[in-house]
Amino acid sequence: MSDTAPSDDQAKNGVDHSAVDADVLPAPAFGVESGLAGCRWQWRAGTEDPATARVGTAIAQRYNLPEIVGRIMALRGIRLEEASDFLEPTLRALMPDPSSLKDMDVAAKRLANAIKNKETVAVFGDYDVDGACSTALLTTILQKLGCTVLTHIPDRMTEGYGPNVPALFSLADKGATLIVCLDCGTAAADILHCLKDRADVIVVDHHKSEGKLPDILATVNPNRPDCHSKLNTLCAAALTFFVAVATMRELRKTKWFSDQRPAPDLLLELDLVALATVCDVMPLTGLNRAFVRQGLRTMTMQLRPGLRHLAEVAGLKSALSAFSCGYTLGPRINAGGRIAESDLGTRLLITQDAIEARELAERLNTINRKRQDVEADIFEHAIKQAEEQNQQGHAVLMLIGSEWHAGVVGIVASRIKERFNRPTLVCAEQDDGQIKGSGRSIEGLDLGAAVIAARERGLLTNGGGHAMAAGFTLPKQRASDFLAFLNIRLAAASSQPDRTILQIDAVLSPRGVSVETSKAIDILAPFGQGNEEPLIALTNVQVMKLDRIGTNGTTLRLILAGEGNRNIKALMFRVTESPVLTALEDRTRPLLNLVGYLRHEVWQGREVATFFIQDITFS
Repeated sequence: MSDTAPSDDQAKNGVDHSAVDADVLPAPAFGVESGLAGCRWQWRAGTEDPATARVGTAIAQRYNLPEIVGRIMALRGIRLEEASDFLEPTLRALMPDPSSLKDMDVAAKRLANAIKNKETVAVFGDYDVDGACSTALLTTILQKLGCTVLTHIPDRMTEGYGPNVPALFSLADKGATLIVCLDCGTAAADILHCLKDRADVIVVDHHKSEGKLPDILATVNPNRPDCHSKLNTLCAAALTFFVAVATMRELRKTKWFSDQRPAPDLLLELDLVALATVCDVMPLTGLNRAFVRQGLRTMTMQLRPGLRHLAEVAGLKSALSAFSCGYTLGPRINAGGRIAESDLGTRLLITQDAIEARELAERLNTINRKRQDVEADIFEHAIKQAEEQNQQGHAVLMLIGSEWHAGVVGIVASRIKERFNRPTLVCAEQDDGQIKGSGRSIEGLDLGAAVIAARERGLLTNGGGHAMAAGFTLPKQRASDFLAFLNIRLAAASSQPDRTILQIDAVLSPRGVSVETSKAIDILAPFGQGNEEPLIALTNVQVMKLDRIGTNGTTLRLILAGEGNRNIKALMFRVTESPVLTALEDRTRPLLNLVGYLRHEVWQGREVATFFIQDITFS
């Protein structure tokens, strides 16, 4: 359900949609209420606070960092005593005892017994990146430990999200004595009951549920009401890693490992945890930051053929990062579950056969191109509905199409949410009179809880999710009732500005743009939810050269110049006929102020600093 991996060309790091009163917004940065791309420019909170500046200076001095790095860390609320763990996060320092999770010990003991008895274990996953990574992680570990493993990823269109009776019965009929549901199952109490006396069931999930928990062997979920682990921000793959750690501990207690039967190195599976954490838009702070930092290091070892070949077919030439996970690898792994075979991504991550990995990677890359075409067509029609509803003053946007593909509506919802700064639901009508939809929310408004409440009230056939994303099904005739319910439940969205807010961290003159500065900012990576990529304002530049590139010519490659005629490489995506394009193509070369990201890149063996433009205005 949490299929929230961004599409390749989305750009949302550093964009703030916090639920704040629009009437008390601070004065806009540079006086820009609306840039030429329609964004409001705003200083990040604390930029003018002397105490924050002092903390930034202290961090920079203690850790021998550039002043801009220390200052940005202070703006993120990082205190001097926390800076070390932020700069070098380690699992040893940050990972708690897995037993702090409710039902973890029960789950670990049952898995350990299954391993010792060489049982057939079934892994039932979800069709998004988190589900694929969770399934691949547990399957790989169990196979290394001698279990026969059956995997099942439900078809999005014919089976829908989560466990279903026919699939569960099929797994049990094939000999599974233990079924583990990953990234799903918490809300499936009635369905999982069918396995009573047939197989034991463990759920490892992070989705909320306001209903009764399944009556099964174990439900490991930090978001269940009686779990006090405070690990609510972990994705399912991270929780699956916790389960693997706890299971290894159980096996060590019985001295099961030996020289002839060594324990697998769980750290080699952190590439999957990192990928899922980024793509499921988990906050990249604390333990998650450590998972992603270590997981990216593991990824660079290229031990997983599927990821290695997927990066190659996607044309990734630079070092893997959180950005490339979320915007390049993730969408391709998701693509199979959206509009093709749901298990393609899982198979890619599991296989150790290089030929199969290459074939699967190429198939997913082709499917992803088709997904982009389908998405673009839906977006073109959905945006018109969104504009009408936004003008009508809806707190929540709910867009419905009779010929839209249900597998892509979540991506479209994410794009429209970014455009209007409103919780957005995009729905596809089904032949049976139901509509199937996916929603995305803004910071501070819990869409998952609202959807669950609507389901409990009888408005939905099915539904659930987490704060930022949710999925649901309902009869078409209940759509207006559902929207009315959400407009009341999430009414605070109405007080938000109906445009993107760009939270600016620092200002650079053209003279300050350099490879050294871009590398310094890289120290703060990985970037993502909770640790947004710093937005930089670049002042008083002129466009010296502009080229349209890409398949449709909407990507702009620019050479900028400022004081001292210093040349700056810049890119801007999705630029169509608009005030932005008019200003950039103006042959009089007016002075411009820009907001964007300064990134360190290696191009053809040469280090460069590239400025990725998000919005512009005249100086």
